[in-house]
Parts: sequence; structure tokens; C-alpha cells
Amino acid sequence: MYRIGVVSLFPELVEPAVLFGVVGRARERGLLALEHVSPRDFTTDRHRTVDDRPYGGGPGMVLKYEPMRDAVQALRARLPAGTRELVLTAQGRPLDQALVRELAGAPGLLLVAGRYEGIDERLVEAERLEELALGDYVLSGGELAAAVVIDAVTRLLPGALGDEASHVEDSYTAGLLDCPQYTRPEIVDGRRVPEVLLAGDHAAVRRWRLKQALGRTWLKRSQLLAQRELGAEERELLAEFEAEWKMLNSGGEFS
Repeated sequence: MYRIGVVSLFPELVEPAVLFGVVGRARERGLLALEHVSPRDFTTDRHRTVDDRPYGGGPGMVLKYEPMRDAVQALRARLPAGTRELVLTAQGRPLDQALVRELAGAPGLLLVAGRYEGIDERLVEAERLEELALGDYVLSGGELAAAVVIDAVTRLLPGALGDEASHVEDSYTAGLLDCPQYTRPEIVDGRRVPEVLLAGDHAAVRRWRLKQALGRTWLKRSQLLAQRELGAEERELLAEFEAEWKMLNSGGEFS
């Protein structure tokens, strides 16, 4: 069983996002255990104070060192050795599928969700927490980011998906965006499903899907292609896609 612990002031923001779908089913099947710990449970004053004004002045409040430290240490003691420990922060390493695979390969995950202006920096240093960001933007807190990480990691756990091939074909898994997907009806609002998907030729379908994945990546996220060494077939398919796309967008027709 994969075990995840979350340190957060607002676990109710995380829990609804992991009750349903893939994560909910994984928990029901005993593939995933999720535990929440609040730093408020480690305060000593009657107001259960977890934040204070920042040194040096400025707006907002900062999460205090001691209750956050005690929450992290208490949760760490209940998670398996080798658990990856991360704090969700805007200045962290951007989350990508390669990192998701790393996290899914660990025995567990400890996620620390910040709030307000952030966490006392000494906690990140003392507890040696890895810093993780979803992207180049700011959220009100780390709870929603933690839910995203939990969902992405759970998809890679053995048995979590109904079809184990599903995550293999996901965008980014092979360094490419996914190919277009279609379902019934065959024609809707005058738009047809590509003929190759209807003919039953599995080799042709595989080739078409790979070409579309390469082409989509070239159009939408070309930097991913720069990071990938293309094989001979992939180079050929990408060249075909580029030629067809340029012809279509110059007013010509596909041959």
C-alpha cells in the first residue's frame, strides 16, 4: 500500500478532491492510504495560533516554525522509510511527469501545504524538505497543489487504473502530447471520425496515433521535441505531419 501524509491547515480542501475517480477507487481497493495532520494540533496557546507577522515587516502572515515542525515530525514517524518529503511552494521544482514517476516509485509521500505568505524558511532548511511547484503562478495555499500531486501519483500505482495501459498512453509519459481521441457517433455536426480509426488496421492506427502525437507536440509544445531523440520512424512521421499541416494552412489539400 502506498501511503501519503499531508500537513495542512485545511485538509477539507484536499479531501473532496481525492474521494472520487481514480484516487477514490484506489483508496477503496486498499492501494492507497491518505492521512492528514494539522499544525493546529501542536500549538500550546489557547487560541491555537499557527501564524505570526513576518520579521522585517510586510503584508500577510507567516506560518510559525514550531507547530509546523512538530506536525511534519509526527507525520514522518508514521510513514515508511524512504518517503519523499515535499513542501508545495511557488519557488519549487516544477512538477512534470518524470518527477511524478519518481514520486510513485517511492514507498510514500509527505506533502506540506503552506498558507498565507508562506512557511518560516528555517523549517524547510531544518527538515530538508524538497520544494515543489505546479507551475509559474501562485495559489492561495498548497492544499489544491497537494491534491494535484496525489492524483498524478496515484494514476501510476499498480492496479489504480482499470486498464494498466492507460497511463502509458497519457500525455508526457513518452515525452509527447497525446493523440486526438474520438468516440461514437461516427459523424456529428458534419464532423467525421478519421477514416483510419474505422478501418480496423491496427498497424495503421498505431502509425496515425504516433504521427498525431508528434504533430500535436510540434504545434503546441515544441520544446518537448527538443528534449527527445526521435527515431527514424518518428522523424518520418513528423515530417509528414509538418508537410500536411503547411499544405492545409496554405490553402491546399491533403493528398
